[in-house]
Amino acid sequence: MDMLAVPAERHKGWYLSLMAPNTKGPMFAWLDPSRLYCNAQGFADCVNDLIGPFLNDTIDLVAGIDAMGFILGASVATTLGKGFLAVRKAGHLCVATQNQNYTDYTGKEKTMEIRLDVLQPGMRVLLVDQWIETGGTMKAAIQLVERLGAIVVGVAAVAIENTEGGKWIKENYKFSHCIPEELQSQIDRKHLESLKSFNN
Repeated sequence: MDMLAVPAERHKGWYLSLMAPNTKGPMFAWLDPSRLYCNAQGFADCVNDLIGPFLNDTIDLVAGIDAMGFILGASVATTLGKGFLAVRKAGHLCVATQNQNYTDYTGKEKTMEIRLDVLQPGMRVLLVDQWIETGGTMKAAIQLVERLGAIVVGVAAVAIENTEGGKWIKENYKFSHCIPEELQSQIDRKHLESLKSFNN
């Protein structure tokens, strides 16, 4: 498929075929979702699919997780007409912060931080990341937001894998993702059929 082409019929998740497979080996994620952002219509449809379940919810602020969650989160915020809060990797903010340790999808111990001068008790926040694999990163972001007294309205990501952490998020929070039901098992196996026919 031409990278910039748009199909005549745009079913939910049509843009997932624009994602790129890992060509560099096991030190990297199994695919690169960010390639779909290069297609303007695909990117817009992805964002609209993510916000659809939340259109009737009160949202005060959108928060995106460092780093790929910044792209999706800022786009979601702009589409909803809301502000955007960056949840950063520790050590990058020059203001007072709250920190949270976590284990990311590679098994590495890391720390994220959030500034203390934005969230207020009762503020309703939509959390966005590009992909939820083990759920450790998103869970840490949820803990940070809630520790500061804000309310997590929901969680949005291109995909939420049915790992222990992914299931925990689905069971405890309203969520949205872009994966049609018939493709969820492929996502969980890290083996998307559409990637077989991928051409650079």
